[in-house]
Amino acid sequence: MRRRNPPLHLTAAPARPLPRRRPAFGHTVGSEWLKLRSVRSTYWTVLATLVVSVGLSGLLALAFVTSWDRLPERDRALFDPTSYAMTGTNIGLLVLSVLGVLTMTSEYSTGTIRVSLAAVPDRTRFLAAKVLVLGAVALAVGQVSAFASFLLGQLFFASRDLDVSLGEPGVLRAVSGCGLYLTLVTLLAFGIGVLLRHTAAAITTVVGLMFVLPIIAAFLPGERWLAVRRLIPSQAGSAVTVVHPNETYLAPLPGLGVFCCYLAAVLVPAYLLFLRRDA
Repeated sequence: MRRRNPPLHLTAAPARPLPRRRPAFGHTVGSEWLKLRSVRSTYWTVLATLVVSVGLSGLLALAFVTSWDRLPERDRALFDPTSYAMTGTNIGLLVLSVLGVLTMTSEYSTGTIRVSLAAVPDRTRFLAAKVLVLGAVALAVGQVSAFASFLLGQLFFASRDLDVSLGEPGVLRAVSGCGLYLTLVTLLAFGIGVLLRHTAAAITTVVGLMFVLPIIAAFLPGERWLAVRRLIPSQAGSAVTVVHPNETYLAPLPGLGVFCCYLAAVLVPAYLLFLRRDA
């Protein structure tokens, strides 16, 4: 029996691949926000930053008030109730830097970087979304830490009539500048994490840059090294947190500008390497 061919209009057409839609930047940001808040370490890091910053600032303020009568006149004259109330944020800075490092290095340690780049092949878009999400979280945590530390410190200083208000000249700029400084350091740690791709190495580098280097610079003798001490990252960046900078600090805006140069010197190479490296 002769087999008939099916009618032409019933012949199955070859399947065409569906066009691949490029994910919008908002979707990439939402994905990065979901990844950041779904990791338990993020909550612990944020909580530790707040507890360490505010708690340590309060304890130091209480200790200072308690020992006020025994302090020499020079220390009393140099006392800055604004910056001293936020002393604990220097340690909170380290904890927040860990979040900046882990935001990138955890992608490599768990191997999820391959999946992330498969979903978002545009590496510029991927990295920009990470920076935006991390910067927003760090800014919120940094500002809460700075203002809470300041207000708690002023409660203790008020017992000696040493307290200041946010309305006094330079105070609001110093407190909000402290939160901004914490954010920039977090982004610096993120850039180091992109460069090194290893958590322990990146955290060690951040500690050396922000904590060990100032100790070494403090031992540099003479006035000729004063300019060097003022230009190290921690000294330049923290100038924005001081109401009345002395000879050891740059002016607030120049100091912030110097730190932004350090940040650019890390983020730009990190971005270029990220574009060229294999996942």
